[in-house]
Amino acid sequence: MNDVIRLLPDSVANQIAAGEVIQRPASVVKELVENAVDAGATSIQVIVKDAGRTLVQVVDNGKGMSDTDARMAFERHATSKIEKADDLFSLHTMGFRGEALASIAAVAQIDLRTMPRDSEIGTRIIINGSKLESQTPEACTPGTNMMVKNLFFNVPVRRKFLKRDSVELSNILREFERLALVNPSLDFEFVNNDSTLHRMIGSSLKQRIIDLFGKGLDKQLLPVSTKTPIVAIDGFIGRPEHARKRNALQYLMVNGRHMRHPYFHKAILMCFEKLIPADSQPNYFLNFIVDPETIDVNIHPTKNEIKFENEAPIWQILSAAVKESLGRFNAVPGIDFEAVDAPEIPVFDPNVHGQHSVEIDRSYNPFAQSRPTSPFGGGTGGNNSLRSTGVTSNWEQLYQDFMGTPASTDGTSTHTPSATQEDVIVESVEGTLIPQIGDAENEPVISANTDEPATLQVKNRYILSATTSGVMIIDQHRAHVKVLYEQIMQRLAQGAAPSQHVMFPEIIELTAAQSSLLESLADKLNDYGFELSFLGGNSWSITAQPTILDRTKPREALLDILEDTAADRPDDNADSWRSHLALSLARSSAIRAGKKLTAAEREHLLSELLRLPTPNYTPDGQVIISILSADQLEGMFS
Repeated sequence: MNDVIRLLPDSVANQIAAGEVIQRPASVVKELVENAVDAGATSIQVIVKDAGRTLVQVVDNGKGMSDTDARMAFERHATSKIEKADDLFSLHTMGFRGEALASIAAVAQIDLRTMPRDSEIGTRIIINGSKLESQTPEACTPGTNMMVKNLFFNVPVRRKFLKRDSVELSNILREFERLALVNPSLDFEFVNNDSTLHRMIGSSLKQRIIDLFGKGLDKQLLPVSTKTPIVAIDGFIGRPEHARKRNALQYLMVNGRHMRHPYFHKAILMCFEKLIPADSQPNYFLNFIVDPETIDVNIHPTKNEIKFENEAPIWQILSAAVKESLGRFNAVPGIDFEAVDAPEIPVFDPNVHGQHSVEIDRSYNPFAQSRPTSPFGGGTGGNNSLRSTGVTSNWEQLYQDFMGTPASTDGTSTHTPSATQEDVIVESVEGTLIPQIGDAENEPVISANTDEPATLQVKNRYILSATTSGVMIIDQHRAHVKVLYEQIMQRLAQGAAPSQHVMFPEIIELTAAQSSLLESLADKLNDYGFELSFLGGNSWSITAQPTILDRTKPREALLDILEDTAADRPDDNADSWRSHLALSLARSSAIRAGKKLTAAEREHLLSELLRLPTPNYTPDGQVIISILSADQLEGMFS
């Protein structure tokens, strides 16, 4: 076998984006698996121990390396994938910089066994912190077996900042899921501490999605397919009714490479804009096939950010493809006239003569929004009955009755104005009293005293209230998070959280990463009111929940806790865990941006917020209240 790995000249190396930095075991898994894919492997096995601290091993059946290539692979800017700078703009491989193995070898102990497919003897290389200790002939199977041991053994500061095993394993599994998803035709296996978490054979993209994220997705996916001279797009989107508030499965791929692209992400969200709640996100798994010369992957060290030459046309093509899929598979909700609560609409019968009366229950208005019984709580509607005892030819009278507008005796309609709401006084940040006036239609009600300030809701996200120094702007979601956090902390501080059993246990399907993390948290969550049972695979049963979850489903709360813990693992002390759990539960229960609030709800929220000793910031430091001063207001009109 001819040697193929060579050093890049400085003129090429200097044009490559910033060098690789191995931050955690997940980075090692990513680089080694990408090398295996580039080597033409059809089967890849990933083995980790102690969440990658002790061992990260990747075994593949690729083409292997010669003795010289095996040694050269650990030199910086040594690669077989490009030769000149122009190759950066026509890449067909996952890697190209020639820095990954050198970076890994600098912070770990390497044991490499490799043999080309057409050879009878392979080679073994042992490297200790970038220092080559030995290279000897070795009998081994064709392909490459790379073992990375004792990561960061010579950089104790970086090793110290690794998170707990459950968090690092979760990060590894997330990276493994991305790699397995963009290569559905390859066999993958993942083993953690001698326990097999994933074993998948090469299949279609849909089957790979089901293998990774559960059988429940089988009926939730809608195919997307389009082909143009600029781009070919194929994959799947989730049905609108299965959109998620947290942990949405959102994957974009280009030419078999995972990418993050906020511009295309926004295009997909706009297609779902009026089909899902404002606080929900759709699932999607979409792959873009473009000419490699029209994209640039050399703009970020992780190679996950891609620059497209034809972004605007691809936006239009993507949007049209997603909308076409939603419409073609009847994902857009329609009116169900067979529903139990559907009004019975009278039909004119020409065979029936004379005037007939229509009996209508005026307590029901199909166009009226039910009024909640308490702030931020659900309410029950009126009597959902509309009974017809005959047919009428007086359509004007029927329309007035149907709209709930009683007609006067002289045939003209009458209108009863709605009652005005009482002013509610709360204490402002400056300590002054603020009369709060407003209605549910986002417009202030003008009172007799025009000097009184008013409150209103802007974009169903912010609450505005006048103060003595200007205008106070409040983020409604963050404000509610703060209020709920303080309430939950008070209840948790009183001791173990009381638990409430659910009538029917709720089954929750998790990814392998989430299931592994939940297993490590189960004991702590039991102390705070959850009762969880492992059902096998990645399935769990929730049989009890904390009583503090008044309006939140336990499934959503549990997913929020897992996501927050994966992002920022708290310390093991009780105070840190109590604060972490309270914040996760508060985020789950808080009202979302996009929810319209009535005047009573706004007043209640502001009064609860401003009663707190520190209302300006959330527990994690996000701004809740911003003041637009009178001077700033005057400056806008000067």
